[in-house]
Amino acid sequence: MLDVPIWLWATFGISVVVMLAVDLFAHRKEHVIGFREAARWSAVWVALSLAFAGLVWATLGAEAGVEFTTAWLLEKSLSVDNLFVFALIFGYFAVPKQYQHRALFYGVIGALIFRAIFIAAGVAIISKFTVVLFVFAAILLWSAYKLVKDSEDDYDPSTNVAVRLVRRILPVQDEYVGAKFFVKKAAKWVATPMLVVVVAIEAADLVFAVDSVPAVLAVSDDTFIVYSSNAFAILGLRALYFLLAGMLDRFRYLSKGLAIILAFIGVKLILQAAHKTISTSIPEIPSLVSLTVVVLVLAASVVFSLRHPPEVESAEPPPSGASEASEAPEALESSGDAERSSRSVP
Repeated sequence: MLDVPIWLWATFGISVVVMLAVDLFAHRKEHVIGFREAARWSAVWVALSLAFAGLVWATLGAEAGVEFTTAWLLEKSLSVDNLFVFALIFGYFAVPKQYQHRALFYGVIGALIFRAIFIAAGVAIISKFTVVLFVFAAILLWSAYKLVKDSEDDYDPSTNVAVRLVRRILPVQDEYVGAKFFVKKAAKWVATPMLVVVVAIEAADLVFAVDSVPAVLAVSDDTFIVYSSNAFAILGLRALYFLLAGMLDRFRYLSKGLAIILAFIGVKLILQAAHKTISTSIPEIPSLVSLTVVVLVLAASVVFSLRHPPEVESAEPPPSGASEASEAPEALESSGDAERSSRSVP
């Protein structure tokens, strides 16, 4: 474990609070986040993260700086995969675009709290039971397999246990009322769909934490490195979502790259656990090698996705004489789509 000075912990805590306050103040008025605004904020979050990595490097040494950067980049890359699920949640609950940032803001706060609990528990378990690293490695390898075989489109928010529990306990109206969670109707408090959306986001993040926390613990077992890197990656998640909104389908090979990264980290954990429990002669993968692999695989998957975009199927013209017959079903289908899209909450 690193000997982290109190002032560095304090600097990290103050930085997180100040950044959240600045972000909330900058977006105090609900509006649609455009590409340029999202790009500016993404650049800010990346710059702040790299600046903090430099501070860690200067204070705790080069090894700690490399571990922080690797953990931050790993968490950042895994978070990109989460964006697909966030897009499905927003689409399922028909969240107006001007309220999506506020929903993600509350989701980030919850993620910071739950990740702190997960990471503290993970570090405590590893420090006493090193053999648990093999279990974490199995989780990562299984997650890599699922990324290769499954699709993010399989996620259905309506089946989420937390969402169903909220709807069973609380009365939920169909209409959004700004970013409010509750409104008063006839002397009775009623939940809005925004509360259900935030619950769905938090529940999804808890599922993702099962993969991402063991992955980051493979990079470092120091609480400060693991949590601070997680926090900086999560803080930039909202800007990254709006930056990539509308382009997520273009990164079709990203999940394959993440699967390779998770598999590599799983092997790293196996070697690390074997080194500690079986024989010290078993080599471990250095942090610099891990950082290089993560950067190269992530870059390759993004470049390959952009160079080989998904093919758009062209609609074949209908045969002559069939146009009139097909107009009625098409009109009926379009009216059904319009009716479905007009509902605030399914």
